[in-house]
Amino acid sequence: MKNLVPPFAVVSQAVCGLALLPICCAAFAQDAQVVDGMAAVVNGDVITFSQVRQLSAPREKLLRSQLTGQELENKVKEVRQLALKDLIDRRLIIQAFKKESYQIPDHIVDQRVHDIIRENFGGDRNTFIKTLEAQNYSLGEFKEKELERIMVQAMRSHNVKTNMIASPTKIEDFYRKHRDLFTTKEEIKLRMIMISGQKDTGNAQAQKALAEEVRWLKRGAISRKN
Repeated sequence: MKNLVPPFAVVSQAVCGLALLPICCAAFAQDAQVVDGMAAVVNGDVITFSQVRQLSAPREKLLRSQLTGQELENKVKEVRQLALKDLIDRRLIIQAFKKESYQIPDHIVDQRVHDIIRENFGGDRNTFIKTLEAQNYSLGEFKEKELERIMVQAMRSHNVKTNMIASPTKIEDFYRKHRDLFTTKEEIKLRMIMISGQKDTGNAQAQKALAEEVRWLKRGAISRKN
């Protein structure tokens, strides 16, 4: 078994065994007629309509407060299809994780559960357990869900970091194609010399400073011509 240290393989969605059932779209549009059923099968793993509705529920609640009629039905169907796609993506990632025999240490999951109890239930474990029971969840099932979330987050995080690394060849190619981004256009800079009308302009020190200013401007003009 491997821990969560070796590089992860990039997960491709073009995996054999993914099947969207014909009744899927109809079930999304006719919620009252379908209590539960198979929305998709991913390499033998079943995704149910209840799982889809559970994921899309917060977004649906917002839509129902804003829309009605056919527009609401269309939006709900769209939201559930997006939720199904997300569940399929997660399942593919988890399958790839398990195929590589990676493992998440138990204490990581325990710490996640501990943090949830502390942050959402004020550290009251009994209230947390009762809430799970009210939602027909056991502690073991909740831990399994959290474990899968950690797997998905770890894989996605790793793949994002991997994709952000650019090879020297890619950097050079980008420079050649976008050379204008790394060059500065020619500019004309003007410098003003103030010549005072006071008497002290004629003294040796003032004349020397004025001559130095003129020489500096002359050198700059010659270098630009070259």
